[in-house]
Amino acid sequence: MLGLTLLRALRTQRPPRLVGTAPVRRVPLSGSCGLSPPCWTGPVRTLRLSTAFCAGHNKWSKVKHIKGPKDEARGKIIAKFGMMIRIAVKEGGSNPELNINLANLVEQCRSKNIPKASIDAAIKNAEKAKPASQHTFEARGPGGCALLIETLTDNNTRTHQEIKRLLTKNGGTLSDGARHNFIRMGVVMAPAENVSAEKALEMAIEAGAEDVQETEEEEEKLQLKFVCAVSDLNKVRGSLEGLGLHITSAGLEFVTRNHSCLDQEQMEAASSLIEALTDLPDVVRVWDNIQADS
Repeated sequence: MLGLTLLRALRTQRPPRLVGTAPVRRVPLSGSCGLSPPCWTGPVRTLRLSTAFCAGHNKWSKVKHIKGPKDEARGKIIAKFGMMIRIAVKEGGSNPELNINLANLVEQCRSKNIPKASIDAAIKNAEKAKPASQHTFEARGPGGCALLIETLTDNNTRTHQEIKRLLTKNGGTLSDGARHNFIRMGVVMAPAENVSAEKALEMAIEAGAEDVQETEEEEEKLQLKFVCAVSDLNKVRGSLEGLGLHITSAGLEFVTRNHSCLDQEQMEAASSLIEALTDLPDVVRVWDNIQADS
């Protein structure tokens, strides 16, 4: 009931609209999440549905996906999920019922149609795996874009040297401070099909999300991305399910605070760099703050 009241007030102050080709101005429900400067209008918290990036960044999303045969790409996806499962098991144990991060990863694997046998094997192997350390490298890429490179390795020196070599080769460099362009947030993904901008707004308010965006996944299907505080992840997810949304994934991500706008040449160079980094066996994920010039 409170959410509907807020929504009515919101409609009076700023009618929701879906952004098309204009650059995105992300307006969170509160000024506390760090996604953008605080935007308070009395007691009303403002929010509107926005694309995750401007129209040009949709081109970036397509460019940066793993190239090559589908089977090869699928093998890489399974390997990376295996690494994330290993980290989750290390942090919270091998029982998904007692480890929410592991449970979310298992669900994401299922949404990618990864066989149950492969998931079970990854969890079992994670229990027996030799000790490895996690490290996040901060870097700058072509055009000054910020990169966070998450790794899991049993040899930090080797991994550091490999990452430094690839950065140097592809127009990047290690750079302290890149992390300040990101904030760790809870992210819940759901299909955007048959959900209007107004409905997405209403759901975000009802669920307690701080931001809702429209983005595009690898298969070029539109998705709604609900962003919330880390501590609210399970609550927001449960609320969205209660509102009838089919959740495709939920977990913690580095969400961009400030975007770096790149032209086409820089974007292609950044794509090559990120692909090379992702192909390293010790690299789990690479986060970027890239936005293509519109």
